[in-house]
Amino acid sequence: MKELQQKDLKYIWHPCSQMKDYETFPPIVLERGEGPYLYDVEGKRYLDAVSSWWVNLFGHSNKRINKVIAEQVGKLEHAIFANFSHKPAIELAERIINITPKGLNKVFFADNGSSAVEVALKLSFQYYQQTGKKKKTRFVAISEAYHGETLGALSAGDIDLYNEIYKPLLMKTFKVKGPDCYRCPYQETRETCRGDCFEHMEKIVVEHHEEIAGILIEPMIQGAAGMKIYPAIYLKKLRKLCDDYDIHFIADEIAVGFGRTGTMFACEHAGISPDIMCLSKGLTAGYMPLSLTLVTDEIYDAFYDDYIHLKAFMHSHSYTGNPIGCAIACESLRIFEDENILERNQRTSCMIRSRMEGLLEYPHVGEFRQLGMVGAIELVKDKRTKEGFDWKQRVGYEIYKIALRYGVLLRPLGNIIYFMPPYVIDEKDIDLMIGTAEKAITEYLG
Repeated sequence: MKELQQKDLKYIWHPCSQMKDYETFPPIVLERGEGPYLYDVEGKRYLDAVSSWWVNLFGHSNKRINKVIAEQVGKLEHAIFANFSHKPAIELAERIINITPKGLNKVFFADNGSSAVEVALKLSFQYYQQTGKKKKTRFVAISEAYHGETLGALSAGDIDLYNEIYKPLLMKTFKVKGPDCYRCPYQETRETCRGDCFEHMEKIVVEHHEEIAGILIEPMIQGAAGMKIYPAIYLKKLRKLCDDYDIHFIADEIAVGFGRTGTMFACEHAGISPDIMCLSKGLTAGYMPLSLTLVTDEIYDAFYDDYIHLKAFMHSHSYTGNPIGCAIACESLRIFEDENILERNQRTSCMIRSRMEGLLEYPHVGEFRQLGMVGAIELVKDKRTKEGFDWKQRVGYEIYKIALRYGVLLRPLGNIIYFMPPYVIDEKDIDLMIGTAEKAITEYLG
């Protein structure tokens, strides 16, 4: 492995990494994957407890998906998507429309999550330019939001680690204090929450609604913020507010869609439909880049006109609607149906919650929060005051390194250790996942 690591570091710049860290902790070179496990070139296996950045649904090297890829490669690998189409894209669009919240009737294809968000922002902006409300040029996001790393998506985010250096390049968006249920200033719990924190959103919208085109939000869980889970009442209030002031409700379901939260889409917890929905990550079960942006007929109709009126949406990607990616996504949705995945996930979710009970007594475990197949341990310096560790200590990173030594991939978010495993994980894998987290936490923090 050492020779491969040296070559890697000679040529490759890895994402989300301070490359100097690799001097003492070089990259693990993988050979293959199977089920919920990854195997390095020396044969050591690692339980992929984070689904390789939240994308893998049905395990690595899934036989059903592998078969579909082989079949599709033999038919059509790629083709221009302007004025051409193909069966996998048509089937995928129909399937998605049939399972997403009511009212989302048109699908725009792109390559990845950030691209889906860029599409959503541009669609919303252009819609109002073409419907006589030209003042509506700005967007709203809540504190610690994350929507991707292209410039538009970054503008709608609020995590300084990603945003701060680029602020001179970003468009100005309204940032609103969002829910913080673990440290709720209203002394509510998730079970008793009345959505009092929504007052911050309401205030901004009442004051600036004439300028606001859309409000972008991660439904139910703010992922990169540390798997911050909040009650559905916030989304219900947001839907009404958007209706009252003619603002687009843009749901970023990139990380939380496709069964992650216990329902197929996170908006279902609140019983609401967005005006625009962004989908990616689990869409292709961890195999290929693909994203979808879904919109209502009302939005679509504002772009539908004779060409000379210049209302078309002039946005494209070379690999838009890639047939292989679409074929994978169709098979993924068939797996949901054939194997009763949502029901299985309910049972798995209960096993994870039950196995976590012992860890809650540890002095530095402030909270375990969970929604469906997403669980997160918030580590704190002081459990009574909920004071977190100084970020410079890199507590989560040190625990991550220990867990890898024991064969579990638990990539942290600051002081948050989270679980987002593939849906094929079983009871013994859960024991390994949580048992290793427990071992790594106690080894580092005592």
